[in-house]
Amino acid sequence: MKLFYGEITDHQVIINDEEQQHIVKVLRMRDGEDIHVTDGKGKLASGKLFIEGKKASIEVSEIKENLPEFTPQLHIAIAPTKNIDRIEFFVEKAVEMGISEISIIVTEKTERKNINIDKIRKQAVAASKQSLRFHFPVINDAVKLTDFLKNTDSEHTFVAHCHENLERIDLKNIPQMEQLTFLIGPEGDFSEKEIAFLAENKVKAVSLGNQRLRTETAGVFVAAWNYYNMI
Repeated sequence: MKLFYGEITDHQVIINDEEQQHIVKVLRMRDGEDIHVTDGKGKLASGKLFIEGKKASIEVSEIKENLPEFTPQLHIAIAPTKNIDRIEFFVEKAVEMGISEISIIVTEKTERKNINIDKIRKQAVAASKQSLRFHFPVINDAVKLTDFLKNTDSEHTFVAHCHENLERIDLKNIPQMEQLTFLIGPEGDFSEKEIAFLAENKVKAVSLGNQRLRTETAGVFVAAWNYYNMI
């Protein structure tokens, strides 16, 4: 399946401008080829490609709506790494494994303050198309940890940290839920003050095993665990 991104309404399907350029100039696709377009919100249009000059459109034969989302829905709030390539790696792999939402959180030990969220959103769209997802994940703007918690349901929220002297739930003992939120700390982990603050907000601590994992590795590990548990 050749999947592209665009707008889908009751009356028409419009392929995204950048996608049109990719179809015509990079892939050099031809008239009549099978093509599929998703809006990233659960709709999928199928049909034949029509090229006119530098423009590409679709002659629609079928539109499917309300395609199912992944369950459980996973939201990972992760601190950016100093080397942004490592977070971009996490985003790509987590999207392929069905993550529903990603937030970038700024913590006390976060070294990188400037994040190109638009670039990360484009990478999420690319990974979604590659893995044939019809619901694209939400990529939120960067936010301070304290502000993030203001809109978080503590009942479904867990924090992965490396403080072995504090009580932590084993990942495999977390009960099945329709929605889950995990917080992943920066290089050097969350500070003791932040961990105390999370505990005060009834966020439960979780262990990801005996090994100390890098930030992006921990994020991918949680995404893989959730992917394994998907219904």
